[in-house]
Amino acid sequence: MNWQWTSIDSINALAQPEFDVLTHSSHPSSPFLKFEFLRAFEETRCVGGNTGWLTRHIIIRDETQTLIGFLPAYIKTHSYGEYVFDHSWAHAYQQHNLAYYPKLIVAVPFTPVTGPRILLAQNIALEKMAQYIEQISDELMQSLHVASVHILFAPKQTSNELLTRGFHQRQSVQFNWHNKQYAHFDDFMAELTARRRRSIRKERTGIAKQGVQVNRIVGGAITALDMAFFYRCYQQTYLKRSGHNGYLSSAFFETLLQDMPENLLLVIAEQRLQPARDSQQLAITETANSKDIKSATPIAAALFLYDENGLYGRYWGALTDVSGLHFEACYYQGIEFCIEQDIAIFNPGTQGEHKILRGFAPTLCYSNHKMQEKAFDDAIADFLQRETPHIIDYAEKSASLLPYRRHDESE
Repeated sequence: MNWQWTSIDSINALAQPEFDVLTHSSHPSSPFLKFEFLRAFEETRCVGGNTGWLTRHIIIRDETQTLIGFLPAYIKTHSYGEYVFDHSWAHAYQQHNLAYYPKLIVAVPFTPVTGPRILLAQNIALEKMAQYIEQISDELMQSLHVASVHILFAPKQTSNELLTRGFHQRQSVQFNWHNKQYAHFDDFMAELTARRRRSIRKERTGIAKQGVQVNRIVGGAITALDMAFFYRCYQQTYLKRSGHNGYLSSAFFETLLQDMPENLLLVIAEQRLQPARDSQQLAITETANSKDIKSATPIAAALFLYDENGLYGRYWGALTDVSGLHFEACYYQGIEFCIEQDIAIFNPGTQGEHKILRGFAPTLCYSNHKMQEKAFDDAIADFLQRETPHIIDYAEKSASLLPYRRHDESE
């Protein structure tokens, strides 16, 4: 296998047409692995500098110097923004006077969404590339001066293949909604128990009773002013939760709007001073051209990315607290959009058991880990062997709480 790997400190070290050949060969595709998305992190300085994220994408070329593989990779000096929590591992290293950082992660920054982590040329099999990654893993860690390699939110097939190649597998749980070829939101509701249908209707009509209208704005219809308002909301969420303004800059979101509007869905909630007369009807539009907008004040926003394979809820914030608005803007609007666009899967974001009772099913996520220090590599393997049954048990118990009616159940 006469292949050669190297690392690059910017996605711009590759020509976009060369990169796009790989992304088009990966299935399913992901908006987060688009050249434009990875470039936006760098151009707006959300990675690099003193962020603790140093771009070190791994590229593999064959004997003809043709690009045949790409791993989105970053050297990390902390564990924030990854969502596969390894702080206890870092603490164990510290207790033994060993350096856990820097480490190499193969992932998309601040994006806990399962997707391709090894982009391949059309004629290269995953098994063959995984074998190559196994062969170069020690050289990779030594050359980049990192203590470990972590491949986060990989597809199950990729993770299982890496598991056979010495990369220990870790599992976690997220909650996804699956579109069972519904024609309307009511078709989805009909699948739920009567109790849950009543609860969801109450949540949705309660939004209108509070004088709130929710609008979906798609792609090119999103304006710079819309995005600027969203960013205010985004910052507010982080200020409340973490005491900082968020990992991503306004320039990052402006760049997404400029470079990949076809992958953006923005939900904006507005509140009128007086509640709507018909509080039983929740007004929903797909553009910002509602007659009521001038008399309403925007109060919250949620930004999603999507393609033909999935909808991904990523960012949310509110300037005013309105009961139930988070569920409406972040969940029900996304479900309606998936039904309208015939999108199969909706990932609304990481964590959140409250998603279960709204029809989001537990879904296992996979990551893989290899430590340069053998004693700790063995210890991590032992830890994961004990942790995994608990994760699987949690997923199974969560699934038992889903509010879908059994097909033999009458009401």
